[in-house]
Order: sequence, then structure tokens, then C-alpha cells
Amino acid sequence: MESQRKSSGEDSSGERGSLHTWKGYSCSVTPERVLLSRPVLQAALGTRHGVLLVEGGQVYSFGEFPWKQSQVSEVGPLKPVLESALSGQRVVAVAAGSFHSGAVTEDGGVHMWGENSFGQCGLSSLTVVPNPTPVAVLDPDTSPPHTIRVLELACGEQHSLALSAQHEVWAWGSGCQLGLVTTIFPIWKPQKVEHLAGRHVLQVACGAFHSLALVRCLPPQEARRPLPDKCGQCNQLLYTMTDKEDHVIISDSHYCPLGVELLADGEARLEPGRSPPLRLQNYERRRTVAQNGEVLTTTDSDISAAGTDSDRTVGGVGGAGSQSSPYPDDQAVKEYLKKLSDTSLVEETLPIFCTLADSLDLLTSDLLPGVMPVTTSSALNSLVSSCASAVAERVVSTCEALSLKKRINCYYPGVGGVAGAPGGVPGGFPVGPAEERVRLEESMQGKKSCSTGDIREEEAEGLSRRLSLPGLLSQVSPRLLRRASRPRVQAVPLTPVGGLPEAGELLPSLQTEVWSWGRGEEGQLGHGDNLPRLQPLCIKCLSSKEVVLVAAGAHHSLALTTQSQVFSWGSNSSGQLGHMACPTTIPRLAKVRLSEGIRVWDVGAGAQHTLLLADGDCYQPILYYSGQQVREAAGPHTHTQCTEPLLSDRNVTGFIASLHELAAAERKFYCKLSSVKNHILRPLLDLALGPASTVLLQSLARCYSRLCHLTGQHSASLTANLRRRRDVKSLVMLEHASIFLDTYNEYCCSVGNFLVMGGFQALAKPSLEFFGKCPELLQRLAESSEENIPLSDLLVALFYLPMRHLHEYGRLLLKLGTCFEVNSVDYQKLQDGCSKFEALALHLKRRRKEAEYTYHFWKSFPGKMTDSLRKPPRRLICESSNKALTLQNSGRFSVNWFILFNDALVHAQFSTHHVFPLATLWAKWLRSINQAVDQAMSGAGQSGSGAGQRAEPPISRTACYTFYKDSRLKEATYEGRWLAGKPNGRGTVKWLDGRIYTGTFKNGLEDGFGDYVMPSKTLNLNDHYQGHWKEGKMHGIGTYKYATGELYEGSFQDNMRHGHGMLRSGTLNSSSPSVFIGQWVHDKKTGYGVFDDITRGEKYMGMWQDDQRQGTGIIVTQFGLYYEGAFNNNKMQGTGVLLSEDNTTYEGEFSEDWTLNGKGVLTMANGDYFEGTFTGEWGSGLKVTGSFFKPNLYDSDGDKARLGRLAVRPEEKWRAVFEECWMRLGCEAPGQGENQRAWENIAVALTTSRRQHRDCPEMNLSQSHNRTLESLEFNPQQHVGPVTMEKYDRIRHYLIKACDTPLHPLGRLMETLVAVYRMTYVGVGANRRLLLQAVNEIMSYLARIFQLVRFLFPDLPEEGGVIPEPSSDPQDKKDSNCADTQLESPKPGRVVSSSSLLLPVLLPLLYPPLFTLYALEKEREDDVYWECVLRLNKQPDMALLAFLGVQHKFWPVSVPVLGERTEVVSSTKDACFASATETLQQISTTFTPSDKLQVIQLTFEEITKEVVSSLEDSFLWSMDDLFPVFLYVVLRARIRNLGSEVSLIEDLMDPCVQHGEHGIMFTTLKACYYQIQHEKTT
Repeated sequence: MESQRKSSGEDSSGERGSLHTWKGYSCSVTPERVLLSRPVLQAALGTRHGVLLVEGGQVYSFGEFPWKQSQVSEVGPLKPVLESALSGQRVVAVAAGSFHSGAVTEDGGVHMWGENSFGQCGLSSLTVVPNPTPVAVLDPDTSPPHTIRVLELACGEQHSLALSAQHEVWAWGSGCQLGLVTTIFPIWKPQKVEHLAGRHVLQVACGAFHSLALVRCLPPQEARRPLPDKCGQCNQLLYTMTDKEDHVIISDSHYCPLGVELLADGEARLEPGRSPPLRLQNYERRRTVAQNGEVLTTTDSDISAAGTDSDRTVGGVGGAGSQSSPYPDDQAVKEYLKKLSDTSLVEETLPIFCTLADSLDLLTSDLLPGVMPVTTSSALNSLVSSCASAVAERVVSTCEALSLKKRINCYYPGVGGVAGAPGGVPGGFPVGPAEERVRLEESMQGKKSCSTGDIREEEAEGLSRRLSLPGLLSQVSPRLLRRASRPRVQAVPLTPVGGLPEAGELLPSLQTEVWSWGRGEEGQLGHGDNLPRLQPLCIKCLSSKEVVLVAAGAHHSLALTTQSQVFSWGSNSSGQLGHMACPTTIPRLAKVRLSEGIRVWDVGAGAQHTLLLADGDCYQPILYYSGQQVREAAGPHTHTQCTEPLLSDRNVTGFIASLHELAAAERKFYCKLSSVKNHILRPLLDLALGPASTVLLQSLARCYSRLCHLTGQHSASLTANLRRRRDVKSLVMLEHASIFLDTYNEYCCSVGNFLVMGGFQALAKPSLEFFGKCPELLQRLAESSEENIPLSDLLVALFYLPMRHLHEYGRLLLKLGTCFEVNSVDYQKLQDGCSKFEALALHLKRRRKEAEYTYHFWKSFPGKMTDSLRKPPRRLICESSNKALTLQNSGRFSVNWFILFNDALVHAQFSTHHVFPLATLWAKWLRSINQAVDQAMSGAGQSGSGAGQRAEPPISRTACYTFYKDSRLKEATYEGRWLAGKPNGRGTVKWLDGRIYTGTFKNGLEDGFGDYVMPSKTLNLNDHYQGHWKEGKMHGIGTYKYATGELYEGSFQDNMRHGHGMLRSGTLNSSSPSVFIGQWVHDKKTGYGVFDDITRGEKYMGMWQDDQRQGTGIIVTQFGLYYEGAFNNNKMQGTGVLLSEDNTTYEGEFSEDWTLNGKGVLTMANGDYFEGTFTGEWGSGLKVTGSFFKPNLYDSDGDKARLGRLAVRPEEKWRAVFEECWMRLGCEAPGQGENQRAWENIAVALTTSRRQHRDCPEMNLSQSHNRTLESLEFNPQQHVGPVTMEKYDRIRHYLIKACDTPLHPLGRLMETLVAVYRMTYVGVGANRRLLLQAVNEIMSYLARIFQLVRFLFPDLPEEGGVIPEPSSDPQDKKDSNCADTQLESPKPGRVVSSSSLLLPVLLPLLYPPLFTLYALEKEREDDVYWECVLRLNKQPDMALLAFLGVQHKFWPVSVPVLGERTEVVSSTKDACFASATETLQQISTTFTPSDKLQVIQLTFEEITKEVVSSLEDSFLWSMDDLFPVFLYVVLRARIRNLGSEVSLIEDLMDPCVQHGEHGIMFTTLKACYYQIQHEKTT
């Protein structure tokens, strides 16, 4: 062995990570070395085989491989064999189950091999898989299915689990431990565990027949969703209420039997023809130890198995120890053994505590002469893992010092559990009386809860899962009434919800849950029963324990928390749970007898043992073992300490040792903070203090909890880094030091504020009653050795204790820096980090002195000014009583006292004082005098040089000030940015009368976007304005909510409504609700507008002046009346036209609303009319003086009233809307301005809007929206010249994006036009007589928007201009001769029109109200058409074709049905020309006429295609042949409002296509519509 040790030390680095084996448990047996070409990074062990991952990503297997029959005889039992099938793949992780293995490659691929009888390898039709074979983990929900990237594997006896990069769990194999809802096994293809979908899974582990998952808790917003009141499985109530004498108990102890065994015999169902799994017997026991990269395996064939196949045993690991070890001696072990035997546990069980102590110095000096000894505090700094077989036992642990990636994961026979991840624990856990533990355990076994916790432990921590509420009033006791009468104090959460937001994904989450599923006969699921679970279920009692690692043994489970607590549950047949209790079905603390100050940070679980990796105050690793131990061949049980020296590493041992010390120090610090929080801070929050002290104490508690939580996260991160990438870049405290610095700053500020306000002095008396006169706990936690120290000083020292940890950060970072070259980047980073933490420590030390100085000042401060001047953040800098400062020429008896604080200068005179805030102290004279004195003293007075001048105070500041002279802001308080003594930038002004302005300022005035609240004294409500300001007045777009309930949205100017806007008055259930949208001038309605009087059911659309209807306009009512004509002084006065619902029409003079007075003509619905003089109100009786006429058949209709003549012209409507758009482009009038300035204004508007949205979190824009806005700031037509098709397409795409973005001037214009159009023609405005007005208004929009577009793009042709099509092949054109060119016809081009360019953008937004008007106008014609369609569609296809006169040669012989051709018979219906029918039906799903015409064209093409396929020769349609066929398709299409569709196309069709191919097709459709109306079906 000596020779082997020496050779290991003297050889090159390639010898590190070698494999050693020895027999038996005793470490005195000489290990046998197994040669490997490269260092071992990871080991995973199954029942009789193991898998090794070496540097370079190669995989070796050793042991027995029954799935490789050809190699069993050739390969020795321990000779590693290279898995050549993985050559070319870089493997990053390996896993092993009982009889199968797996590997994960760098790209996330999975390879499996071994036993496959239960589908555990994920490969179908194979009983065994001899070599590593890729297993496809595919997501079936995507098309095509994409491959899932896998991070880690876990293997059990009959199943395998994979954790994907999306942190989802995938499972395959057999058994309920898969978590898949199925009864048929095996599962060959990996399937997602849907019950965990949507959750962030951190780790998976496999037991023999159960599974564990560590899951991050849901975010607070998701966790606060309303919970179901009944169970989704058994439909029972989740919460129960029990009415007691004086309270009600609400409990959530619902039990749901989620899953049962699949078969009665407990075995999973196998597919027919599958062979049972491999069962190998009579094999030697082996143990494996990995130290510093070496994997050591021991075998002992003399040890007999203690029990049946289920009683798998596991051994322990020994390490170097010293005689002065603080760990249990032999006597303690014997006493513990006696307790085990008293509780009738397994006879051979004995917890063994193995100490890996620190004799590496001697070893190094022996192995490496001339090399100085190095510390080995990080000698064992990786995860501890274990593995055991059905008859033998194996233990695996790792101690890495060579590579940053060395790692060992160990799996147990039939378990496949993963071991290893960060953790950490305070102190020891004394073992209580066994009888008491058993009695308490039995009392918990009867609980019927799916995931109950240890209620006693929960209550001890103040985390009871039951809530008590007052019961019936008649049952309320006086004691309860007294408790209810106490003032309620807001609870302070000592655990930050959701963690620190600035930490984000940088640090691991401490808010985790443990989920389990599978078989539970030994209670290994932790749900309080022995029932199996088919689906994952959360173990509720571990949800608040900050679990960071789970491990699964064969029939027991472990959970490690950040506070170094180890919870265990399941089988305890060999004492593997670490306590004296019987097998437990709920998680309980492992009560291992640890020494004081020992903190567990890693755990491992085997079949019948548990390993704990811990460290103490000396930071050296200690390995604890609990479970079944091996009986020596001769003699009784003995406790053996094994000493196996560790191999040193000259290159990285120092760095890893320092990194381990940093992680251990952070764990110790977190345990200290947690103790203070639980034992000191929680009781202090319950003490009765004054209101001010209570608020400050709660603030202190919140800051302390943030610091504690951050430390816990950092502790978990450092522990995880020890077994992952161990480099400087992985240290969060260096890369993101601001998180730590800000948290410490915030905490120090809160402690200082509490100290300044005398909070600790106020706590002294209540704390004395709580802690007693001998506060030993406080002294021990505050690390104070002084005697008779006041309690307040002790509390101050305790809460300032975390500041000392900053020096520890600096010391350890400096120690890490010594491991690198001075010129290296890592050294520089560590030095910078050390400087930051040391500088912060000094800064916080000064702040503590300032707080103490200020506190003592307030204690001795005379007078009554203390209450007004004493504030938590205020610190004393100096005062004139100890630093002389006198006022010259003051009165003889005057007293002047100057006090300089960090935020104000106080001048006190007798009983009065004046406060001058420093932030707004613009001491120009004082600064000028100081500069002049400095110049004179430096001799630079003549030259005026500024070399000796001091730095001036900043001209731009952030400060708070109360005005006392400014008439407009008198007695108002401003807080925000300043520039040269004036508010400038973002700030808030608060007046004494309650007015508040929050927004931007410029030169002391409101300017920009702001929020203004003004209270109304009469209504006891507030006026609220939100919008733009200019020079202290409302100017621009804004929203004003009046205290009366009115709401105005639109333009302002000089604090008045001016421009386009909408005013809503009242609500639907108020007395006078109404809405006006239109133009305003100086706060009055002037210009065109629409007024909707909801109370009267009338809508007015016309001109206004000074809030009155004046000029031409239209009124429609909910009863169908329509009036258009003149208005004067808000009345119908003058000439007008009035129509009723039954088409009765009056055209003549009006004097009042709906009052006829003067000459006119009244025309009846049948054409008869009166002509003469009319008086009276419409609907109440009319007086007529005149003549009655009955027209004959030959009279023309030209005399009848034409609607629209007396209405406002379309181009006069909404002029203010378009004028505002022109003004945003920099034009004073439409078309009068510079194109370049318009584009500059667009860019400024978009940039300003993006900045406003960025400053307001609730208005935050997405990244894609930001990119869209950036692209809109540039002119797509960059080069001046004729517009080509390419440029035209760029312009069209730009307009689509611009009109879809409300922040763009064109987008806001479009948004406003849509709003006014819907306001006009929706509701009462949905009158069929307004159709002509609605169509003309759209045409007016197109013309005016096209004018804007041509202003932005001057090279765009006018309306009707042609853009030539680009030449397809310029080379052919070049080669052709002139004569041929002259004979060619001119090539077609693109006709530019406003409808083709803008209708696709505008019409989809206006389509609903417009089409409603068409439907109302065409209602009668469509009813006749629809009745005929319904009658004709009752006939089968052949009868209808014959009825319509379709020639027989066009009749389809066969039609496709479900992919097959079927002959057409007499009973066939809705099958002929089906594709053409479906195409024509799409006309109702399109908006623009061009899209509808395209649908008609596609319908003709489908008809032609089907006819050509039946005729099998080419032909040309004639209209006589085509029309009956198309008529058949129109009938079968069953388009309900075909008349409305036809009218819309006819009215809005582009004129350039009316006489082309589309025009002919549209005429055919129109003819079919009229033909169907007049078709006779008999």
C-alpha cells in the first residue's frame, strides 16, 4: 500500500481519480488498485455492476453484465470496460438502477442499456439492451414532435425518471412509481408526468418502488388563486369546520386515497411474451468509496445477509481521525446500541460516526518531499452517495480536489436513488427516550391526511395548520372577548414571499416543496399512511422547511434543509432514519447525536443506512453513518474509526479548500441568523411597544428577514458550486455584488433608525420580563463576554452583529485570490470584490457611530423641539455647542444655536427654530465667498484661476421642499428633481387643500405628462386629470374624471377642453346619461359632433356652436324616426325632412323639435301625398290646409325627397381629428409643411411614448412592440425617385404597422376614426336610413388619409396612377430586337388607389356597424331570397341540377367522400361541387371587397377544376353553361345575407376592377342573387 500511495503522489495528474478496492468493512485491509487511464469524475452503482464517468466524457462499466453474455467470461468482475458505443459522445452524467444504466450527453441526449423486462430502458421489443442505445424523449404535443433536452437521470428497479431542461419530469418503465395514469405496463416511450406540468422541478430521486421530486413553490400570484373546496378525485370536502365551545376549528386534514395497487398481487402487469428480469445470486458484497477522485470498492464474501431480499444492508466509510476527536466515544456507542436493542430494532444495527479528519499535512510531507503542508478543510467537499445490493452493501462518497466537475452519484440496488446536493445544520440533536418516541410516533400513524406534518413540531415553530375562529356569539367566552378587544398589529412575514426580486434566477430558491409517489407500504411517501399514490402528491409539512436536497433509499426517504436539518421517513428496520422511533410515515427530524456546532450539508441514502456529510467550526468535513453495520468476523460489535489518508492536489487544493471554507462560513452564518430570528426577533415582535417603535421594529424585522433569506440562498448556491463548476465566475457575490451591498445597506439603515429613535431602549423593559434577568441566550448569540451589560446595549450588539460578516467576506475572498497569479483576471475580480465588502464594512461602521452619536444627542437635547426634529433617517453631523459657530453683531442677550444634520440646517433661538433643508439650500453668496477666500489664500486672486476652488454642490438635485413665498405654490410641498433652484424633471407637489400633482416639470412649471388630483369640497370626491401639460396648464391629450361622475377624454388647451374629445355624462342607471364626441372650442361644443341622449333614446349627428345645435344635422330615435335638416338655437328650425318607420315622409318647415309649422309635403307609404300648410307636433295630431294628391302609374319618383341633401357633408365631418394629425406632423394646415419635419416629429412622438411607457411599469411594452416602434421611426422610402413595386410594398407594410400602433400619429388617427364611427352608427345609430351616410363617410376617410399618405410619401402616384410591373427577365429584354419589341403589348401595372391601399387596414375595424346597416337595408330582399334558398335546398343534388337546367355533361359522376370516390345517385345531397360551395361560403369571413372578389374567383376555379376532371378535355365556358352551375353553388352555399354582401361589394369596389374579370364574376353573383329571389320552385 505504501508503494501505491507514493506512486499516486509522484505521478502526473493523470493518475488522480484512480479506483481502489478492498474487502470487508475494516479500513485496515490493504486496498487493491484498479488501473484506469483517466481520473474518475462520477460513479453510479447498481446491484452487481457500476458505471464510471471519467475525464473527457468517456464511460466505463465494471462488475457483472448479464446483458452482455459474450463478455461475462472474458471480463473480470472488477475490470472496467469502456462503453465503446458512447464513443464520440461527451457524457456529462451517468446513472444506474438495479440492473440497468443510463447516461446523459452534453447535448441533453439519453442513452440506456441493461435489463429491459419492465421497459426501464425505454426501448420496445427488447428484453435486454447490451450496449448504450439512444432513447428518444419526444414531446408529442408539438408538430412535428421535438426532442426534449435532459439534464439528469434517476433509475429505480423497474423505472427511470428524467429531468428535462424545461424542469419537467419524464418517466418510463413499470409501476405506480412512474406517476402516469395508466394500468398497462411497461411504458416503453418516455412520457411526461402531467401532474407536475407547469411546475419548476429542481431534482428527482428514485427509491426501489417510489419516486421523489424537489419542486419550486408557485409564484405568489399563482399561489393566491382561489382553491377548490372539494377534492377532484373523491369529491369530498377539503376543509372541515368543528364548532367548539368558544371557537371554531377549521382543518384541511382531508385524506384522499390517490391511487391503489394496480394488481392484487402487487406486481405490475407485463405484456404477453415478456420474460422476467434478470435475477443474479451468490455474488460477493462490495463497498465503494471515492476520495479525492479515487473510487474505492470493498468486497466481503464472508458476511452473511441479515434478513430476506428486502433487507439490503449497507456499510460505512472511514476517514482519518485524531485522538482528540470531539465525537462520541465507545461508551456512547454502546449506550446507543442498548437503546436500539430496547426498541426491538435489528440486532446488528449500530450507528457509526466516521470522522474524516485532517492528517493530510503529514501525508503530503510524506508523499511530496519539499512541499509545504496544505490544509485539508476541503478534502471532502462533494456530495455523499451510497449504494447497496440485495445481499451485499455498498457505500459511495466523493472527496474531490482535482477537477471542477468531479462528481459521484450513487444508486442503490433496486433503488436507483440519487444522492448529493447542497445543504447545511446547526448543532446536535439529542436522542430522547425510545419509549416516548415510539408512543408519539404511534399517535401519528392514525392520522388520515394525505400529507400531514408532525403537528407537535409545527406548533413548536408557530406554523399550525389549523385556524381558530370565534364561534357562535352565545358561546363566546369573556376571555375571548378580551382578546378580541386588543388592538390588532399587522403581522410581519419573516420569510420574504417569492424571495428577493433582484436576485431572480441568480440564486437557488429556498421556497420548495417535496412531492412523492409510488408504493408506500413502508411509509416512504411521507403522507401519513401506507397507501400507494399513482400521481405525485405534495408533502405539505415540508413546504416551509426550505428543503434543498432529497434522497431516496430502498424504503426510506431523506430531505435536507438550508438550516442543516435532516428529515427522514419510511422504513427504520436498521435505524437508518437516524432516530429511535419505529418506522414513520411522516417526515421527522433525524435525531443523530452530533457534537455542538456541526452542520450537515449533504446526505445520502442506501437500502438500510443513511450518510450525513457535515462540517464544524474548524471547517473540516465529517462523515456520519447511521444504519446497519457489518459484524466483524470475530468478536462482538465494535466501533471502528478508519484512517485513510487523502491524496493532495498541488494545483487546486488551496482554491477548493478556501471555497469550502467560504461555503462553510456562510452556512454557519445562516444558522446563526436563523437562530436570532426564531429565538429573539419573533418574541420581540410580540412585545407591546408604542406605535412609532412598533412600525420601526417591523421595518427592522423585514430588513433582517431579507438579509437572512439572501444569506440562505447564497449558502445553498455556494454548497451547490462545490460539486458543479467551481470557478470564480460562479460566485454570485462577485458577479452581482450589488444585491449583497444593497441588502446590507438597507438592513444597517433600519437598525440605525431604530437606534436613533430609542427603540432598543424602549425594548429593554419588556425584553427583561421576557428573557429574565440573566439573558444567557442573548449573550451567547451576541457573542458578548462582558458581565452586567445593559439589555439595550446587548440588543444593539446583537443586531449589529451581521455587519461583522462583511469582514469575513473580505478575508475569504482575499484568501481565494492568493490561489491565482497576480496578473490573472480571476485575481483582479477577487481583489475588487474584497475591496467592495471591506469598504462597505467601514462605511457601515461609520454609519453605526453616526447613529449612536445622534441617539446620545437626542438623550441630552434640551427643550421641546425633539418631537418635531427627531426623525428616523436624520443623523447629527455637528452642532455649535461643541464646534464653535457664532453669529457676528448679534444682540447682547440673543442665543443662537446651529445644528447641522445630514438633511437640514437648524437655527434655534430660545423657544423657536428655523429648519433649512440642505437639498434646497442654494447658498450662492456663501459659495462665492468661500471661493474668493480660497483664491486669496492660494495667491490666485489676481489671475482668477480656479485651481484651488472646491467642488461646487450639484446644480441638479433630488430634494423635498415646502414653498412659503410663491403665490401659486405657497405652503405646497414639492419632492423631486431640481435644477438651479427650480423644480425640473419628475416630481410631486402636494398642496394643503389636498391637491396633488405627480409628473414632470420644466422651469418650475408643470410641463409634460402628469397626474393631477383636485378634491371637490361639495361632493367630497376628487377631480382627476391624467395627461399632458405645457407651461403649468393642461395642454394636449388627456383624461379628466370629474367629481360629478363625468368623464372627458380628448384634447386640452390652456386648462380648457379644446379640439376633439368625448364627454360621458352620468351612467346608464343615472338620471341623465349621455355621450358627446366631437369638436370643442374653449370648453364648449363647437363644430361637428355626435350626441347620444340615452335617456330620450335620440342621437344627433350634426353641427354645434357654443354648446347648442346650430346648422345642419340628423336625428334618429329608437322608435325609427329619422330627421335631417336645419337647427337653430338647439331646436329643429327651418327646412327639414322627417321619415317614420313605415316610410311616411314629411318635407317642409319646422319651428320646434318634432313640430311642423309652415309649408310642406306629407307623403304616405303608398305614394299618396298632401301638399299645403302644416301645424302641430308629429305623433300628436296635425292640422293640414292644402290639397290631397293620388299619383297615377306614370308619375316619376324624381320629386320624392332624397336623403342626405340636408345633412353635413362627409368631408366636413371630424375635421378636428384630421387637423390634430396634421399638427402632430408639424403642419399648420393640411398639406402645408415640410416632409422632413414630419418624419422628425414622428420619430420624436414614438421615442417620447416609449420613454413614458418605460417609466410606468403598468404600461410596459413588450420587446417585439419596442422593435416595431423603432422600425416606424424611419422613412421606408429612403431614396427619392419613382415608386416601384418594391417601394410600394414597403410603403404598404409600413402603413399597416403604423395604423396598428396607437403611438404613431397615423395609428392614433385610425384609432380615433374607429371610435367616432362606432359611436355614430352603433345603438340608436343603427338605422337603415343612415347607410348612405356611413358609406360616404368611409369614402371621405379614405380620401383624407390618402392625402396624409401622399404627404409622407411624395413620390407615390395620385389616385388612379399606375406603377409598372418589374421586368421578369432583363437579359431577354436586352437580347430582343426592336421590331419584336414594338409589336409587344404594354405590360400591365399596379393601379394606385386609396381603397386598395387603405381599405385592408380601415374596413376590418369598421365592418361590424357597417354590415349591420347593410343587413337592415336589405332585410326584406334577403328574407325573400332566404326563403327560396331553404325550399330549393330540400332537393337532392341531381334533382336540383335538373331543375336549374344544368347540362348533363357537367353533372359530377362521382364525388370524393373521406378520401374515396363515391358515385352520385339520386339520393345524394350536398356532395356535388362541394369544394366550390365551401370556397364561396368564405365570402362571409372576409372584410374588404377585394378579398370577397378573390373568394368569388376561387369559386369559379373550383367549379372549372371539377368539370375538367369529369370531361377529361379542355373547354371554354359560355355564360349559358356557367350560370346554372354557379347558381347551384350559390344555392348550396346558403349565405344568409347575400344581398348585403353584394351591396357592400358594389358600393366599395375599386373602380379599376369593375370592368375586368372580377367585375364579370361579381355581375354573375349579383344575377344569381336576383334570380333566386324570383325563382319559382314549382
